[in-house]
Amino acid sequence: MLKIAHLIFESPFVLAPLAGYTNLPFRLLCRKYGAALCVSEMISCHGLVYREPNTLRMLASVEAERPVSFQLFGADPEVMADAAEIMASYGPDLIDINMGCPAKKVTKRGAGAALMTTPELAENIIKKVVQRVRIPVTVKIRSGKDLCSINAVGFARMAEDNGAAAITVHPRTWAQGFGGTIDPDVIAQVKKAVTIPVIGNGDVLSLQDGHRMMETTGCDGVMIGRGALGNPWIFRQDQRPEDSREIAATAREHLRLIEEFLSAERMLGFIKSQMCRYFRDFPGSSGERRKIFAMPTLQELRDYIDACGSRDLPIS
Repeated sequence: MLKIAHLIFESPFVLAPLAGYTNLPFRLLCRKYGAALCVSEMISCHGLVYREPNTLRMLASVEAERPVSFQLFGADPEVMADAAEIMASYGPDLIDINMGCPAKKVTKRGAGAALMTTPELAENIIKKVVQRVRIPVTVKIRSGKDLCSINAVGFARMAEDNGAAAITVHPRTWAQGFGGTIDPDVIAQVKKAVTIPVIGNGDVLSLQDGHRMMETTGCDGVMIGRGALGNPWIFRQDQRPEDSREIAATAREHLRLIEEFLSAERMLGFIKSQMCRYFRDFPGSSGERRKIFAMPTLQELRDYIDACGSRDLPIS
């Protein structure tokens, strides 16, 4: 069980924010399959303040996914506070501040992981956001800038002192990006340094990995990102289903949710990428991926998934 502020979650496993992936349909699917909490993809503070339609659409939610956390990024304290107020008006259960994304398009503006090199600015952002909204505010961080500048412990203490309700630690540095290996000791050190809940993140590709992270670091929860793509079952069981019909049925459900909540006809390339992940363990999966990406219409993709669900196929 995981507890953040007044919120009590049914399990310690959380869906990580993944740009381009953790939209409403995928969050709903992961909640159904056992994620205790789902975090939206990163949402720009400037996009919210300027009321950009594409940004506002990212705030779409429904009761079935509650509780939900929306993730906010930016580097201007006043704009972040204004954006947080707008975000809170859409009724999320938490707001998460991204201070760990290593993507250049984010860090070149001083946001994401770049904020770990400017702790005074980060402190001002956390303080202003917490003061502006009445829901819990959490912060997602990395180990530091590089291996010579590990500052996660001090940064986490600062976040707690300024009102953060929980800290998520991805124990890679900004310089590492998503390469190399995580350093679980950083999570353990942060856990010992603060009294608020600590959520570990990074290289969790199974429930076993998640339980191991909790045992070795003492963290209160585990955030699962890439391991959930094409595998929403990860939140409730250690392995993907062995029945291809069950896999196809879940892929079809994901497609149905995309069609219900997004402009599916204009997202065919994105949808194909999502569907390919479900069939990656099927015999000749590389050929099947090529076949899927060559499909010219959404209806042809629907028919393909339905056909997969109507017969028992071996899974490698």
